[in-house]
Amino acid sequence: MAPMGIRLSPLGMAVFCLLGLGVLYHLYSGFLAGRFAFFMLSEPAAGGPESPRGSAPAGAVDLRELLAVSVLAAVRGGQEVKRVREGNVLNAKAKGKTREGAEEQLTSGDLLSNRRMFYLLKGAFPAVQINSEERVDTADQETVSWDRSIPEDIKQKVQPKEVPAESVTVWIDPLDATQEYTEDLRQYVTTMVCVAVNGKPVIGVIHKPFSSYTAWAMVDGGSNVKARSSYNEKTPRIIVSRSHAGKVEQVARQTFGNKTVIIPAGGAGYKVLALLDVAEKNQEEADVYIHVTYIKKWDICAGNAVLRALGGHMTTLTGEEISYTGSDGNEGGLIASINMNHKALIEKLPDLEKTSHK
Repeated sequence: MAPMGIRLSPLGMAVFCLLGLGVLYHLYSGFLAGRFAFFMLSEPAAGGPESPRGSAPAGAVDLRELLAVSVLAAVRGGQEVKRVREGNVLNAKAKGKTREGAEEQLTSGDLLSNRRMFYLLKGAFPAVQINSEERVDTADQETVSWDRSIPEDIKQKVQPKEVPAESVTVWIDPLDATQEYTEDLRQYVTTMVCVAVNGKPVIGVIHKPFSSYTAWAMVDGGSNVKARSSYNEKTPRIIVSRSHAGKVEQVARQTFGNKTVIIPAGGAGYKVLALLDVAEKNQEEADVYIHVTYIKKWDICAGNAVLRALGGHMTTLTGEEISYTGSDGNEGGLIASINMNHKALIEKLPDLEKTSHK
């Protein structure tokens, strides 16, 4: 007999247990439903702001993708450069003078190439800082899309690599060697894109519009160009600007002897290619590239990146690395080489640095 004279039948016990289970079910079902809803809301919705598969997340940049767009931008810009020159509609005018007093030219080729290159890169990577030789006029804004395709040679040689977008600066030269362009010296003309990360050049693209040759390289990535098999350190062939050949020639012959060959040429991109193994009919070969005056960073960044990727060097005339942040100019002149004793070259040319600030 149960306490207090109450008899509990088996049926009563079953009903009591069922009622207890019902209460517990209602209490916990609300809690579990809330946890499930929170879990679902915390997951990205289909088609929402989640990064596309294979792309860098928001705030990051995939350098392999940026290389692919840089190559495309240089080629597209080169198409404008070639079209203007072959149509003989340059509309050349003076845009100012260099520090040495030479007149700087501006053509339709510069402007149209710049517009095509800038908006392609900006459309693909809106969070990235882009510095260009030419001013971008918002009235000429256009939509230039990238289909997100990556060329097979880049896919095979370069692995994806993400960096913060704020660490990236892109330097564009929409038409290198404008003076030679106006003189119809087409072999010197290039379009160039450089990507610097924290001021260091890591991607370089140099495109020759009139032969459709493109060199690209990425530091710790890959390249489609290489160094030559040999270089002459004893009596090097030195490639220099057409306008400064005399200054370099005098000091170089004092240093290396009268057999030293000085090659006057236009365009910084062309001069860097002269140091490499480039199968181009109109491309001269040199062992060292020297520039003795002030030069803009969009002229040299791409070449610097290509040389770094291949194990070469481009420094000021005193051997300092060139930073691609801050101001758009390099005050210290430059010396570039590959597969040579770069430090020894600098020590042999101490007098050139004095002229670089004039």
